[in-house]
Amino acid sequence: MKTSTTRSRIWSSIFCLAFAAFVFNTTEFVPVGLLPNIAASFSMDVAHTGLLLTVYAWSVSLLSLPLTIITDKMDRRKLLVFLFGLFIGSHILAGFAWSFYSLMAARIGIACAHAVFWAITTPLAVRLAPNGKKAQAMGFIVVGTSMATVLGIPIGTMIGQVAGWRVTFLCIAVIAFAVIVLLLYLLPDVPSKSNLPLRLIPQVLKRPLLLNVFLLTAIIITGHFIAYTYITPFMQKIGGYTQDTVVMLLLMVGFSGIIGSILFARFSTAHPIAIYVIPIITLIVSLSALYVCSWSLYTAVFQCMLWGLSITIISMVMQSKVIDAAPDATDVATAAYSGIYNIGIGSGAFIGSKVILFLSIGEIGFVGMLFAVTALLLFCFISRKYWLNTVNQ
Repeated sequence: MKTSTTRSRIWSSIFCLAFAAFVFNTTEFVPVGLLPNIAASFSMDVAHTGLLLTVYAWSVSLLSLPLTIITDKMDRRKLLVFLFGLFIGSHILAGFAWSFYSLMAARIGIACAHAVFWAITTPLAVRLAPNGKKAQAMGFIVVGTSMATVLGIPIGTMIGQVAGWRVTFLCIAVIAFAVIVLLLYLLPDVPSKSNLPLRLIPQVLKRPLLLNVFLLTAIIITGHFIAYTYITPFMQKIGGYTQDTVVMLLLMVGFSGIIGSILFARFSTAHPIAIYVIPIITLIVSLSALYVCSWSLYTAVFQCMLWGLSITIISMVMQSKVIDAAPDATDVATAAYSGIYNIGIGSGAFIGSKVILFLSIGEIGFVGMLFAVTALLLFCFISRKYWLNTVNQ
C-alpha cells in the first residue's frame, strides 16, 4: 500500500511539472495572439510591440546558462519555489503595467524564471521517474509543452480579447500559484546532483554534435518565428479572418503538435535521419505556401496543421540530440539549448518586424522559408555525419 501511494505521489508530482511546463510555455507565446490588443492599448504599431517576444527570448538566451550555473547547487524544490515567486510577481506587474516599458520589465522578470525552469524541469522529471519509466516522464513534459499551444495560447488569446490582455497575465499568475502549492505538497526535497566542475563546461558545450544542434536550432527557430510571431495580424490582413478564426488556426497549430509528438515517439529510433529531414521539408512547404494558403480557410487550416506538426517534431529531435550528446551534463546542455532556442525566437520576432516595416507583412512566410532551406542544406552537407555517428554508437 505504501509503495502504491509513493508511486502515485511521484507520478502526481511529474504531472504537476508537466502542468508547470504548460504554464511557462503559454506565457512565453501568448503575446503572439495578443499583439494587436497590446499595441492598441499603448498606441503602438504591431511591429514594435513584437519586441516583447524579442526581448523576452533574448533575455532567456543570455541568462539560461549563467543562472543555471549560479543555482546549480540549490535543492530543486526550493529552487522551484523561488522561480515561481518571481514568475507570479512578474505577471502581477504585467497585469498592472502602466506603460510599454513597465510591461517589458515584467516580461524580463518572467524570462529570468523561465531561463532556469527549462534547464531543470526535464532532468528533474527523469530523476523522479521510477526505473524504466524515464521516457514516459519526458513524454509528460512534452505533452504539457504541446498543450500550451493547443489550449493555453488560444484560451489566453480569447480571454485577452474578451476581458483585456491584462486579465490574461493575471489569470496566469493565479494558475501558477495553484501549481506551486501542489508542487510544495507533492515534491520531496530534491538535492542537486550536479558534480560537473565549472572548468569542464566549455569542453562539454564544444562537442561537435551539440554545436551542430545549436546552429541548426538557431536557424530553424529564427525562420519559424519570423512568421509565427506575426501570424495573428498576417491572417487578419492577408486572409481577412476575424480574431475568433485566428484563434482557431492557432489551435490547429497546437493540436497538430500533439500528433507530431506521437509520430516522433514512434519513428525517431527506427528512422533517425528521416524524422528530421522530412519535417524540415514540410516546414519549408508550409512557410512558402503561407501567403497562398491564407486565401482559403480550408487551405489555411491544412497549412497551419502541417506547420505545427513539422516544428514540433524538429524541436523534439533537437532536444533528444542534446541529451544524447551530453548525458553527463544534462542541465548545462539543456540550459545552453534553451538559450539558443530563444535566440532563434528573439531573432525571428526581430527580423519579422523588419520584414513588415521594410517589405510587407505578406512576405514573412517567404523570408522564414529561406532560413529553413539554409538549415536543410547545412544538415545534408555538414551535420548529417554527426547524427549517424550518434546512431551507430
